[in-house]
Amino acid sequence: PACARRIDVYSCILVEDLSTWLQRISMSRRRRSEGSDDRDRYAKRRRYEDDIEEQLESLILGVGEKSTASLESNLEDLAGVLASDLLSHRKRILELLSKTATAMPDKTSVYSTLVGLLNAKSYNFGGTVVEKLIANLVEALTSSDFVNARYLLRFVVDLVNANVIVPASVMAVFESFVSVTMESDVAQVRSDWYVYAVISALPWVGAILSEKKGLELDKLLDTIDQYIGKRNKDHVEGLRVWRTDEPLAQRDYLESLWEQIKHMQKDDWKVCISASRSVKKDRHTMHR
Repeated sequence: PACARRIDVYSCILVEDLSTWLQRISMSRRRRSEGSDDRDRYAKRRRYEDDIEEQLESLILGVGEKSTASLESNLEDLAGVLASDLLSHRKRILELLSKTATAMPDKTSVYSTLVGLLNAKSYNFGGTVVEKLIANLVEALTSSDFVNARYLLRFVVDLVNANVIVPASVMAVFESFVSVTMESDVAQVRSDWYVYAVISALPWVGAILSEKKGLELDKLLDTIDQYIGKRNKDHVEGLRVWRTDEPLAQRDYLESLWEQIKHMQKDDWKVCISASRSVKKDRHTMHR
């Protein structure tokens, strides 16, 4: 009997231990299952977020291409879509829009208009875009990426047409660029580029600056004209194609562009800008 009681006690202990062990296994499995569910939910959420961002990228890069609807309608629709996603995808939208400045420069006015529409829906978004573009411009200048720096300057100043920045800000940027020509012992190639960057952006903003900041613009153009008139032109002989200056005098790139800008000024800044680059090529550049 005593032995039987001990066996019963041992059996009870064994049963209790087994029950506890089974409970622990069940809890461990449940935790693993919950952890697995969390990982699955995270993975699904990540895939969903990636899909949304891919769709946003496709919409942004595709605007301005051939469509049965008008460009104005497409831009308004796209601005509505992006505005609803600004809270959750603001960083990605900002990144894409800033990249279009250098990857798709033929559509500068399309994207500056889009920024203006988004700024009207979210009043501080335009300022964020400008800050990003200025940071990229400074980085491009620092790294001697002068082609992209020129595209970025054009995009920034074109935002005046979308009421994102004011004409006074554009004039301040232009004046700071042209002031390089007044530096002592400055290399001509350096001052040439800063002047070229300004006058190559004028076709986009000359009309509104003439209307809103006419006196300041005239003063800036006079400064540029004086600079181009006194710069060294010894290299032009090396560019000569014909022996005489008839019917057209030989000019370098800066003088040639400046002559066109002066004609535009006389014509009240009327200009037709055509997109000559391939959209397909630009899309490839965006993904590189």
